[in-house]
Amino acid sequence: MEGISAYYLVIGAAVIIIVSYLYNILAQKTNVPSVILLIVTGYAAKEFFGIQFNEEEWFLPLEVLGIVGLILIVLEAALDLELRKDKLRLIWQSSLIAGLSLFFNTFFLALGIQYFIGNLDFLTSVIYAIPLSITSSAIVIPSVHGLEKSKREFLIYESTISDILGIMFFYLLVENLDTDGATMVGLNVISNIAGTLLLSVALSYAMIIAFQRIKSDVKLFLFFAVLVLFYSIGKLFHLSSLLMILVFGLVLENRMLFFSGFLRKYLKENRVKRVLVDFKLITRESSFVVRTFFFFVLGMSITLAGVFVPDILLLTLYFIFGLFSFRFFVFKLLFKQNFFTQVFIAPRGLISILLFFAIPKEFRINDFELGILLLSIVVTSLFMAWALVLNSFGRVGRMKRYISFLRAVDRGKVLMLRRKRSA
Repeated sequence: MEGISAYYLVIGAAVIIIVSYLYNILAQKTNVPSVILLIVTGYAAKEFFGIQFNEEEWFLPLEVLGIVGLILIVLEAALDLELRKDKLRLIWQSSLIAGLSLFFNTFFLALGIQYFIGNLDFLTSVIYAIPLSITSSAIVIPSVHGLEKSKREFLIYESTISDILGIMFFYLLVENLDTDGATMVGLNVISNIAGTLLLSVALSYAMIIAFQRIKSDVKLFLFFAVLVLFYSIGKLFHLSSLLMILVFGLVLENRMLFFSGFLRKYLKENRVKRVLVDFKLITRESSFVVRTFFFFVLGMSITLAGVFVPDILLLTLYFIFGLFSFRFFVFKLLFKQNFFTQVFIAPRGLISILLFFAIPKEFRINDFELGILLLSIVVTSLFMAWALVLNSFGRVGRMKRYISFLRAVDRGKVLMLRRKRSA
């Protein structure tokens, strides 16, 4: 019986990966994010097979998949980002919007939580609001492949920075609740960020130098295992570990910039360049698999009991209105034009779930429905899907107008030639 169960699990895993691949193809054709389809499929599978499990049973696999998936997704994004002078404005703008959106949404939502949920102090409301105020790079990065390069790069930077800032904000707040004085809190924050950056750069140099010296053919997953190890140890010491992954990816992709001057002699460019192609491929493939199972299991974990609660529906409406109104205002100030699609690409997802269940026990309240988490993920993802589809239609429309223009020009040329011949 156990053998049959094991084979069923293997068959199920294979089917999920195949379905996810088909969803990716469908997403490329329709711009509907594949993660939404995976969540729906997970929920449908649970209902169809009558699977029942409680929060304690499904959160551990979700947490493990989420941590590994987040590392892979941020690493995959960092390996596609180039640091050049012409990118500085893009990085500054995306960082500014990520930071402003995070802090505005946190305090705006905290006020809403106090009003709609009630019986909460402001600090507890802020702790609950932070996870819902973070843009999910886990959903953004695989969903924006069809956008033009400038928009795609901006959204990758914004979502990744939002993840990092959100995680730092959450843990720095939770871990400094007993710290007396704003000065001490500020010093803790600055020292945490500075220490993480210095450690990240040092580890990046050490890993790249060691990476190019390994002659064995089996080393790419070893390399990734070291990254996961450093990330996990960093979290245990309350460092901003996601920043370590981002810095490593940026240093590796932009190694000629970081290994300049006297450091150039330590870089064996031909060897690194040759292996980096395979490393990017494995990172992308692994990210796809982990992301697939994370959102499928998330779908299986969903219960609709806390969704259709009037206060939760009103709170979600309040949050969505504030989220997109503020984004429109900030984008209007910074970009002036051609920003409509980016405004609506701000989904909640993997980080929101992980942080939501990382809220300390002393701040957890029974009255707070998980429906706000589910609704925020689904509604913001639907808005993103709508914006991507609309953008796709816009490109098609512009292409049709361009083709019509070329045909009109060709017809004009033909008429001119005919007139010349008749003359």
